[in-house]
Amino acid sequence: MDRAQAHTLEAIAAAMILVSSLVFALQVTAVTPLTGSTSSQHIENQQAAVAEGVLASAAENGTLTPTLLYWNESAENWHGATRNGYVRAGPPTAFGSALNETFLERGIAFDLTLYYVADDGDRTKREVVDLGEPSDHASAARRLVTLSDDDRLRYSNESASETTLSEASYVVEDADPRQRLYSVVEVELVVWRM
Repeated sequence: MDRAQAHTLEAIAAAMILVSSLVFALQVTAVTPLTGSTSSQHIENQQAAVAEGVLASAAENGTLTPTLLYWNESAENWHGATRNGYVRAGPPTAFGSALNETFLERGIAFDLTLYYVADDGDRTKREVVDLGEPSDHASAARRLVTLSDDDRLRYSNESASETTLSEASYVVEDADPRQRLYSVVEVELVVWRM
């Protein structure tokens, strides 16, 4: 009988040690919204797909290129933007509104960057929208856009100006003045949870 009581007491002590270890381990481990998991990977994949869809839709419905042409020659910048681009929301264009509705209104920040090849052959970037530093879990989508010599810059009300790219002082240089092709630029949209 003494032996049975000893085994029971030993089992209870072992169970208490095991439960104490589990409680301690759970208290030490911090689970935060930035902790890597399959659900956060799923969210990143979903955001990347939405970003790709927004760029594709804007290219298809004709709102992406006018946003790139929303250029103020005298200020040598986008209309109403800071030196770092638009820093509070998307540009005041149809594409900018789509970005704001799709991302900002859902608590998702984004950066929109224009990449092009400069005269010296270096790949150069110009921020269109800079809403901060992307997190480690940011997703990106890219799209190539072809600009033609006869594309027209946009006024601040988004209407086409009389100035064509071949005549303008634009952020991107003419790749070859002898051809109608002005340049091919890459647009990158980076999105992340705020």
